[in-house]
Amino acid sequence: MTEDQRSDEVRAERLMRMGQPPRNRRELLRKSLWIGIWLVFLSSPVQDLASGRHTTGGTVAGWLGLAAFVGVYLSLVFRNIGRPYTQRFLAGILVALAALAALLNLTLGTSHWLGLFVYVSVACGATLPLRAAYWAIPATAALMTLVGLQGDAADEVENLLFLVVLIGYAMTGVGQLVRTTIELRKARATVAQLAANEERLRLARDLHDLLGHSLSLITLKSELAGRMLPDHPEKAAQQVADIERVSRQALVDVREAVTGYRRPRLSAELAGAQVALTAAGVMADTPAEPDLTGVAEESESVLAWALREAVTNVVRHSGAGRCTIEVLQRQTLDGPMLELSVEDDGSGGAGNGPGNGLTGLTERLAKVGGTLEAGRVRQGFRLVARVPVGAAVHVGSGA
Repeated sequence: MTEDQRSDEVRAERLMRMGQPPRNRRELLRKSLWIGIWLVFLSSPVQDLASGRHTTGGTVAGWLGLAAFVGVYLSLVFRNIGRPYTQRFLAGILVALAALAALLNLTLGTSHWLGLFVYVSVACGATLPLRAAYWAIPATAALMTLVGLQGDAADEVENLLFLVVLIGYAMTGVGQLVRTTIELRKARATVAQLAANEERLRLARDLHDLLGHSLSLITLKSELAGRMLPDHPEKAAQQVADIERVSRQALVDVREAVTGYRRPRLSAELAGAQVALTAAGVMADTPAEPDLTGVAEESESVLAWALREAVTNVVRHSGAGRCTIEVLQRQTLDGPMLELSVEDDGSGGAGNGPGNGLTGLTERLAKVGGTLEAGRVRQGFRLVARVPVGAAVHVGSGA
């Protein structure tokens, strides 16, 4: 992993932590310090309660009211980040917070307690949706003004009015950033899930193509060895040796497919098709090794998969006596295309609809801009796969 990739992951991890509840003591301490800085506006109410100008009952009630106010405020800030309250419950808490701030101002003196409305505005901006926050913040400022004028604290109202509105609207941006980050985290999880599903589909297609072809060949050679065993034990032994070779190669192919490194080559699949068709008693008409200069590796790989699937279907389902394979270049309206054609003279076909193999081939070809045509012809079944190429390709073909 490069240094840039590591730094990107660190930045992503930091971004992911925004909008999440604290996961350990360190994060809890960091968030507590960040939120605690903004408790500076409580210095005036604390000084007022510590001054001794209130009765004992008023001081106790003041401390209890201040503790309740701070507790509700912190619960909003902490809880609503990761697991937000319902909108109705949230609105009720905010109304209670504003009412408690007004009650403390009217009973203990607005000159020292008017700053509580700053926290009410912050809570509205950070927790409410944008549309609700746009009117809740001015409403908080209006309530502060009304309470301040009732307590003859016009100077304090004038000093705090702009601050209440400014901080409230600034917190709407912070709240929106937190919500966007949470949505981004969910989107990243969705993308990861989709990528995992796509990888599962790829692996399923690869295993189907690999094992379907190899197991069909093993079955045919096993039947052939069984028929040869009484009269021709030497030839039967050769078939058994071929079965061992094919099974070992199938195991290697499966391992490579699982690790995602396998890319079948068209020339190798043509040779394998010749062996499989001959073993099945089908007369094979295959092209010479094609010249694939200028053909993208991915396009060649997809055609190789298409050839393997087509030959497997011929061997297993067609009952054909002859199979013709052609690989040639055609100039189309979409540009030069490399075309693979597999045609047999059997009576079998694709059944009532495309099977898993043809469906997987269609998906593979679509990813490289190719197309697939498969269906009955007058004397058998024909499969045609085409992929775009970036340069002229001259390839051999069967007669």
